[in-house]
Amino acid sequence: MNRRNGFTLIEMLVALAIFALAALALLRMEGASISRTADLDRRLVVEVTARNLAAEWLSDPVPPALGEDSGVVENAGRRFAWSRRVDAPEAFPGTIRILMAVREVGQPSGGVSFELIRTAPR
Repeated sequence: MNRRNGFTLIEMLVALAIFALAALALLRMEGASISRTADLDRRLVVEVTARNLAAEWLSDPVPPALGEDSGVVENAGRRFAWSRRVDAPEAFPGTIRILMAVREVGQPSGGVSFELIRTAPR
């Protein structure tokens, strides 16, 4: 009887190929995870900026004027473009509706939009 010690070359190549495929899948997953984390960070800062603007417009004693307006605000060292449209909905007398959109300057997508309702000026 001839005793075999160890693995054959074919067995080693198959094991190495399986390990290489697993390593490539893990590297690809790590890249996707890093990309998603950066995207979530960007979206979080955009949403926080939009909520800050909304809180400012809702708590200001003088409501924003009817019509459209836009501007740029800085938050966390980044610049954000905002736009708003204010109208008086007929369905809710005594209120104004604020439609707002915020996005990071230089980013064509990834912005947020809100619709706010507050009491109208007297």
